Amino acid sequence: MKKIGFIGVGIMGKSMVRNLMKAGFEVAIYTRTRAKVEDVIAEGAIWRDTVKDCVADRDAVISIVGYPKDVEEVYFGENGILANAPKGAYVIDMTTSSPKLAVRIYEAAKEAGLYAIDAPVTGGDSGAKAGTLTILAGGDKEAFDACLPVFEAMGKNINYEGEAGNGQHTKMCNQIAIAGAIAGACEALAYAKGVGLDVQTMLDSISTGAAGSAQMSNVIPRILKDDFNPGFFIKHFIKDMKLADGEAVDADVKLGTLEYVLGMYEKLEEDGLGELGTQALIKYYQK
Repeated sequence: MKKIGFIGVGIMGKSMVRNLMKAGFEVAIYTRTRAKVEDVIAEGAIWRDTVKDCVADRDAVISIVGYPKDVEEVYFGENGILANAPKGAYVIDMTTSSPKLAVRIYEAAKEAGLYAIDAPVTGGDSGAKAGTLTILAGGDKEAFDACLPVFEAMGKNINYEGEAGNGQHTKMCNQIAIAGAIAGACEALAYAKGVGLDVQTMLDSISTGAAGSAQMSNVIPRILKDDFNPGFFIKHFIKDMKLADGEAVDADVKLGTLEYVLGMYEKLEEDGLGELGTQALIKYYQK
């Protein structure tokens, strides 16, 4: 497997393309605006004008786009991935998307003679740059094994989660856990400021014990620097939480914490803050 098609070269996708090229893969790319990817084209990525052209001669195709509607758009239809990837190719959706849509893609791919894997990632832009993403893959085990060298070019914690859709379900678990952790960290910070504690002393005191988390160690320091640049956009986290909540409703599971945190983020988006990073949740507590 040497030739990769890559659809959706955004904040994370650009770093993932670079790491694939460093690992020796020939990468053809398509994204909506060529001007935004001239740097990776100059570094060796092959520009293709359409999704159809980008996948036509590839051994594997990776997509990482914004929303489930974008996944539908690039996979289905006469100009989409499923209709134009060569028979026997592997199609890997790394978008955080709907588990039900992942199953639809898997079934349609099988009918088209393709192998589909849903493989959403965690680790953000920093993990994408470092090639240390966590990859959560669902689909046939044989397809996962065949694609392992591709995954190893982009990530370090690579996990086979089981049947089609299970990669997305596992990513939902990840986002559910993050929702509670980031809210807890922001509330601890808000409380510390409210009662007059030295915030850095408080963080140094509790972040290495039972209260410690990636959110406490990595996100809160950014808040203290007033750094709200997106490693992960609020608007995309809202999308993920809504997906998780919808799946939970279908499974008759009540996610009270997730729903409360979702409401806070939706209020921030209503205030025009959807393009900020998820650490901007602290602004909810500053009102």
